[in-house]
Amino acid sequence: MANDSAELPGIRLIAKPIYRRMFRRSRSGNAYLGVYPTYQQALAHAPAVLPSSYDNAASSELYHDRLDQVRVSDYPLLHWLSRLLAAGHRRVFDLGGHIGISYYGFRHYLEYPADMRWLVHDMPSVMDAGHRWANSHDPSGQLGFCGSRDDANGCDVLMSSGALQYLDYSLAELLERLRRPPLHVLVNLTPMHPERSYFTLQNLGTAICPYRISAVPRFIADMQALGYSVIDRWESFERQLRLPFEPDYSIDRYYGFYFRHESALA
Repeated sequence: MANDSAELPGIRLIAKPIYRRMFRRSRSGNAYLGVYPTYQQALAHAPAVLPSSYDNAASSELYHDRLDQVRVSDYPLLHWLSRLLAAGHRRVFDLGGHIGISYYGFRHYLEYPADMRWLVHDMPSVMDAGHRWANSHDPSGQLGFCGSRDDANGCDVLMSSGALQYLDYSLAELLERLRRPPLHVLVNLTPMHPERSYFTLQNLGTAICPYRISAVPRFIADMQALGYSVIDRWESFERQLRLPFEPDYSIDRYYGFYFRHESALA
């Protein structure tokens, strides 16, 4: 109620600069500020009080509580990945997979085939932490890390959970540059708006970075233009994005999709 009152026209003039000052402070929870048409414009407005990238040691320590469990929003992803592994797909490319959060969390629910290879692409400092963690927590050695997003070329399954929003390129832009795009694409926990595509700034406590919100119709159309069909989609109400002073840009759910490429049916 207090937040709603702060957005009333008369109070807004006072509340908005106060919120901007609060946003600049390091905090443990998510905070959002502003609407921008491009990644670069959002980046240019990021306060310099924190790094403007998650390529730092503090960010590599996030999410360790998820290494031994999955969230409710993970179950659709877990379901489809289990079916794809059972169908014989073995090369998994985890875009923005941190230190291997999904790899470790999912193995408590899935029996990974011995010949499966799980490759994570993320920020260098995060992948360095992932290498160190894997040395003592991945006895099977099935988890690997790669420095180039182009290493997704030729993979069977590309998955991304809660990461697309941080990239300075879109999923479609990545896929269209691959000579052999993945047959299957699994997307989870992605902020989307029914109509609008835009960027905002997110303060996660360790960094203040541009944060992408995609319009659902445009996101699907871009994938269809590359030969992908929507096999499944789901919505997660575990996450919302409240954008102060911009109610038309706030979202009450995050999205997930399973896309299959037309060549998978050949």
